[in-house]
Amino acid sequence: MPSSLQDIKQKLDNRVGDSIKVTAQAGRKKITERSGVLRETYPSLFVVELNDSAKFDRVSYSYTDVLTKNIDITFAD
Repeated sequence: MPSSLQDIKQKLDNRVGDSIKVTAQAGRKKITERSGVLRETYPSLFVVELNDSAKFDRVSYSYTDVLTKNIDITFAD
């Protein structure tokens, strides 16, 4: 991934509407994987609409999470 917040936002702006898989650190030795579609990007965060979720439909992450490698993003292609 790019090395600045602006680069990360620009890359995600170009991928709005694409399928995405987000792997996040959820605590000690715990990893959460969520799949969905990248729906919107905002100045400080982006929104993923989840495919299969019983509790909620959308989740948001900040670009800082990507930069600090708290989450890992993988696109379907």
